[in-house]
Parts: sequence; structure tokens; C-alpha cells
Amino acid sequence: MTADRCDCSRRQAVRSLFTGSILFPAVLQQLLADSGDSLAARAPHFPGTAKRVIFMYMPGGVSHVDSFDYKPKLLAAAEAKEKFRNGKLYVRPHWEFKPRGQCGTMVSELFPHVGSSMDDICLIRSMRGDHNDHFQATLGIHTGSVSVARPSIGSWVSYGLGTENQNLPSFVVLAPKLPYTGAQAWSSDFLPGCHSGTLVTAGPEPVPNLARAAPTQKIEELELGLLARFNRKHQQSRPADAALVARIKSFETAFGMQMEMPEVLDLTKETDATLKLYGLERGSTKGFAWQCIIARRLVERGVRFIELIDVGASDNWDAHADIRTHEPLARNVDQPIAGLLKDLKSRGLLDDTLVVWTTEFGRTPHADSPEGRGHYNRAYSSWMAGGGVKGGIAWGQTDDFGYNVVENEVHVHDFHATILHLLGFDHTRLTFRYAGRDFRLTDVAGNVVKGLLA
Repeated sequence: MTADRCDCSRRQAVRSLFTGSILFPAVLQQLLADSGDSLAARAPHFPGTAKRVIFMYMPGGVSHVDSFDYKPKLLAAAEAKEKFRNGKLYVRPHWEFKPRGQCGTMVSELFPHVGSSMDDICLIRSMRGDHNDHFQATLGIHTGSVSVARPSIGSWVSYGLGTENQNLPSFVVLAPKLPYTGAQAWSSDFLPGCHSGTLVTAGPEPVPNLARAAPTQKIEELELGLLARFNRKHQQSRPADAALVARIKSFETAFGMQMEMPEVLDLTKETDATLKLYGLERGSTKGFAWQCIIARRLVERGVRFIELIDVGASDNWDAHADIRTHEPLARNVDQPIAGLLKDLKSRGLLDDTLVVWTTEFGRTPHADSPEGRGHYNRAYSSWMAGGGVKGGIAWGQTDDFGYNVVENEVHVHDFHATILHLLGFDHTRLTFRYAGRDFRLTDVAGNVVKGLLA
């Protein structure tokens, strides 16, 4: 028997142990069937232009007026030492803006590589969120709520679409450290637990306990039998415990990951040219370049939602003291992001993969310290590429200083509604009943921004 055939029969054995009538009565079998079905691939409300999402989140608040929102009058006001109405001096953009691509969209020298892909990017310069603090704003861009815990956007997508690969989680998070909200950023909250994000951390052991020992067949049978016995005993006093069903499903996913995730993480077969495209040294297992190439490999294997987080809750884009700290952070992500876009496009994957880049809010045009900027949620920039969006455009506009949105505002709820629409969902109908109410990602608001659609 080949290794592939052996792994397949082992997986079937686990399924039979967990789902057979010897172990569980009919009511639990139905619960388990329902739980399993929630991860099965299924059709959305209507044919979407995207089948999956890569969601790149930059914690701390990237300055829109230093990156994607060109404000020559802000530069002039800062050089003339003019003051904002609160008495604080304007801070000049520290990087030169240039027209990029054939579309001519203005992008600063912070992101020269991303700038080279602007013909494929739909830039949104008119984002607005609901909170000016990191924790709440991070919660908002991930869950639509700034006040209470809710399921993350990745969990909603997993809930709506299921997965195309039962051996891998439908929602994977690649991050070196936890963001401001911790794991709440990828929590399924009241959705079934199988839709929570699975964290993969760059380094020598990206997934703990992934390596699978090779026990004898007899030992493996004993281990599985013991596990089944404990499950049976535990279930006898909890005949309709959905949490138990979710735990059993997690065991099955973990077993599948032991078979397939090592191959996902093995970059030895990637060509030198591909690694160079991302700016990744051969053998490296860290950095945003590694995260981006792993994201592409997960996309190829049917994972629905992959979130990439470049840094954690400290040493990030939160530039109160000196906006120039943006430079090394941008250098870490700029080439890998552009490499990911080009790689997806060359493989024919960009057409049905929606790539999203965002942060929790922007930064003030005026000083928070002599060279720093404060938090600012009323105007900032994000962008999308592929998956049915209109490339080569800049949507929305802020005033001459990047302070207020003056044209085509895109609230976070609109942003989420548009992402779901591209996947084939009516955001008002993708709901889950909890505590007597039908909840959704966009709460009771949100409109699809049709001007972003190709």
C-alpha cells in the first residue's frame, strides 16, 4: 500500500470512528453531519467573481497622506509652518509621490513595488471607520463591530462558502505576533467553532505539533479506540452538545493538517525566480515574504480566506513620535505584496482571488509630536485587487489635507458588503441566528460600492 493510500484509509478510519452508530446515537450523528456540512464547499447566493480572499492587515494605522493619498497642499502648508485649527502644525509627507502604472495613480516612494501593480489595484481613498482607538478600530475592520465581540470577516466567509479542501482549515491566519485584539480578530464567536481562523506563525515550527509520529498500526488502533471511548463516555451525559461536535471536527481537521500542511509549508520546490519575485531568501521561514508565498500556496489548495498580518500590537505602524518609522515597515511588505499580485496573475489565480489591503485607520495631517501623527478614523486608504474589482482606478476623495472625505465615502460596513458581494453574497442575507436575533457582518448598515466592480 502506498503512503497516499495509507493516509486516505487512516482518514476514513477516523471518520468512521467519529460518525459510526456504535459511538453516537442518532441525534449526535445529525449534529455531526450538520457541523461537517458547514465546512463542505457550497454555492453562495449568486455567482461571485471571487472564490477566495487574501486579506492583508497592517496594524497600527498606516498614514494615508504618506502613502496613497497625494496632498501637495499639505506639503506646502507644512513647509510654510502653518497650523491646523487646533493649533498644531501640519506635518509634511516625507516621501515623494509619483504617478504609477499606465493608470497614473499617485503613490508615494513608501510603496514603489506596490505602485508598479496599480493597473491591477482598485485604490479606495475614502475609507471611514467608527473608532479612533486601536483595539476598537481593529475589531471594527475585522468584525464590523467596535463595541462587542462578533465573528470575524474570515469566519463569515468560511461559514458562507465552506472549504474546497477538508484537509486544511477554511480560514488561515499568517502572523508573527498577535494584533491589538488578540485572537478575537479571527474568532468565529457565535458561529460554529470550525469557522475560527487557524494561526500559522512564521518560524521553525509554524504550526505546533504538526509533525506526526509513525506509530505501528496496532498502537494507532489503540490510540483511536481510546479517544473514541472517551468521546462516547463524555457524550452520554450530553446527547445534544454542539461543542462536543465542534471538538470532534477539530480533531479531524488536525489529522488532515498533519497530512497536507507540511507540503504547503515546504518551499523547496519553488523556483529561484519565484522566491526572488517575493524577495525571499531560500530556506527562510520568516518575514512577510514568507507569509505571502505561503498564502499563494494555500490559495492553490482551496483555502477560502487567508489573513496576513505583518506585525503585532507593538513596533507597528502607530507613528506618534516619528512618521518616518513607516519606512522599514513598508520595506518589509512592499516587494512581497507586489510579488504576490504578480505571481497570482501569472498563474491565472488573480481573476478569482480577491486581494485586500487595509489598516484600522489613517493618521492625522497635523502633528501629534514634532514628526509624528495621531490616530485618524474619519479618512484613510485601503485597496483591493483581482476577484472582479476594477483595476487602475482611485475611488473617493478627501479634502486638500486628507482630513475629511469629500467624495464617495466608503464606511467599513460598505467595505465588508462589497467584499461579500464579490464572493457572491447578499450581505443582508448572510446571517446567523443567535440569542433571538439574526446577526450579520454588516450589522444593520452597509451598501455595495458598485463603482469598484469591474
